Amino acid sequence: MPEHLPESIEENTVEPKWIEAISLQELEQKSKAVVKLSGKQILLISRAGKIYACNNRCPHEGFPLVEGTLSGDCTLTCNWHSWRFNLEDGEALVGGDAVRLYPHEIRNGNVWLDVSDPPPQIIRHKAMAGLREAFDQHDYERIARELARFQRAGGEPNDALIEALNWAMPCLEFGTTHAHAAAPDWLSLKSYIDSDDSTENLIPYVEIIGHLSWDVLMQKGLYSYSEHSIKHYDPSDLTGAIESENETLAISHARRGLTDGGSRLLRPTLEVASLNHYQNFGHSVIFCDKSFELLDMLGEQAAEALILPLVRSLCTTAREDLIPEFKAYGPALANWNGQGSKIPEADSFRNLGVAASLEMVAESSARHAELYNALMHAAANAMLHYDARYRSYTDKPVQQNVDWLDFTHALTHLNASRKVCEKQPELWANAFLQTGCFLGRNAKFVDWQQDVSRWHIEDGDRLIDEVLPAMLD
Repeated sequence: MPEHLPESIEENTVEPKWIEAISLQELEQKSKAVVKLSGKQILLISRAGKIYACNNRCPHEGFPLVEGTLSGDCTLTCNWHSWRFNLEDGEALVGGDAVRLYPHEIRNGNVWLDVSDPPPQIIRHKAMAGLREAFDQHDYERIARELARFQRAGGEPNDALIEALNWAMPCLEFGTTHAHAAAPDWLSLKSYIDSDDSTENLIPYVEIIGHLSWDVLMQKGLYSYSEHSIKHYDPSDLTGAIESENETLAISHARRGLTDGGSRLLRPTLEVASLNHYQNFGHSVIFCDKSFELLDMLGEQAAEALILPLVRSLCTTAREDLIPEFKAYGPALANWNGQGSKIPEADSFRNLGVAASLEMVAESSARHAELYNALMHAAANAMLHYDARYRSYTDKPVQQNVDWLDFTHALTHLNASRKVCEKQPELWANAFLQTGCFLGRNAKFVDWQQDVSRWHIEDGDRLIDEVLPAMLD
């Protein structure tokens, strides 16, 4: 959550650390000099009877400012990338990050510098302010730098991430995005990173916040959430509000639910809503699963920033079960009896359209474990045999614009559905039939004759161990 500056001035006060740096005569003769004091490289400049002292390293990429150009209006330009700094206050005129200035005094003909560092809370506050500027501009590199400054001053990266989620929340027209969904997986990759390297440990946070920033920048708007209040939370009313696409009422119930019992109170209802229909190309249940996974990692203080966008996404989602291609889904769900005892085979789904796939699913409706494995295998094998020529065609109908995501979503949708259905088994019918929709739809874009042996590997764990370092580089 936001870290405010302490109100007491005494809490912000540190003892000055004055160190003799250079004789005034020598500095005036040279006009500029670099001194190393307390582990810091400090650039001293004498110009028109005034003295300036700043970090020698440019806050952009660390190049030496002593090699920069000083203009008559006390503007220092770093000649590597033309960042410009006002030496009166250190602020960046071109670029983003300010350069640090150091107080100075003249004592007995010598220049003394106060090299004491600000209190950590002040540094964290300034880094968070810089992070917000970088977030608003999608300045990816500055996001990384400000996060590093925040962490080095004792800040928790999770706190910065929660702030970014709050910044993004009112700016996303359709709620939850892929940035939210990918976030818990990025954080889980921390286990692959050397825990002793604090810089590398920031990689997942930079990726998540950078992605959130990009989504906000692309949507270019402010889409505030309703502040309407209700007295009592009712899960059936929340379900009804989502079903009728009444975002104002749904958000009101979500807010009351968070107040009354927290995110756990809302989770079962939102999980049901995410699987109520074949919708949003599987995103709904994936977004729901990943939002709560991220919430488990960040804690309840992130609940509003994750739950409200999720509710918005459920209210605004597209209903694919209403288009002709998937018209068989509704009747198949209505006729589901859970009595089908046929042992399912993954290869049985090859070349079946939507209606035939749904019939095949229903024939095994009583065999949940076997059916899940067969569908997952069928979806994975279809992806392996995807006819990748479709991703480059320019003369096909729009409904044939099929890419890898059409196949991966069958897998991620079924995986997320499994985690929901293990707690709410009455939803297995929805999950299995929706996967049948994926398989039937994708069947036209599979080439079962192609040679896929070149993709075979003996050691999957070794492949992951080789791929992850490159991804994190």
